[in-house]
Amino acid sequence: MKQIICALLGMVFIGALIEAPASAKEVKAGDLVITQAWSRATPGGAKVGGGYLTIENKGAVADRLIGGSSDVAVKVQLHEMAVNNGVMTMRPLDQGLVIEPSKTVKLAPGGYHLMLLDLKSPLKQGDKVAVTLEFERAGKVSLLLDVQGIGAHGPANSDGTGGQMEMKQTPDHSGMKM
Repeated sequence: MKQIICALLGMVFIGALIEAPASAKEVKAGDLVITQAWSRATPGGAKVGGGYLTIENKGAVADRLIGGSSDVAVKVQLHEMAVNNGVMTMRPLDQGLVIEPSKTVKLAPGGYHLMLLDLKSPLKQGDKVAVTLEFERAGKVSLLLDVQGIGAHGPANSDGTGGQMEMKQTPDHSGMKM
């Protein structure tokens, strides 16, 4: 009887691992390894949010990120921000984003990123947002974006530090004569 209960618990645990979106630490899908999945909190009423992550292709064949979906947004698109002649532009990548063999592509603020369009509710710091990415070769991959603070520059470290904008201490000049 004890063996049957242990076997059932083992199957439940394995089933939970297969069904649940992977944590933001590391997700493997075929030859791809996805790490540092995160987002920024959004102010109330915001209709768009961003998703950021790193994709490494450890294989010998290119793959292409072609789309995504999430229950928190009506639509998830892949976008690129760039500065052209001093003007910042943002555009959707209708053909997707190629991840060449033995290369790493970083989706980060100011460059390639996921756009979460028509948010159904604000993204709140500390939340985990389930997203499904779609690749040409690796297929659909579920993962979680760790929501950082509104001004975050990157994901928090494993100890919960980092990720936030660092405010520099300025010297006290209150006694200066002008």
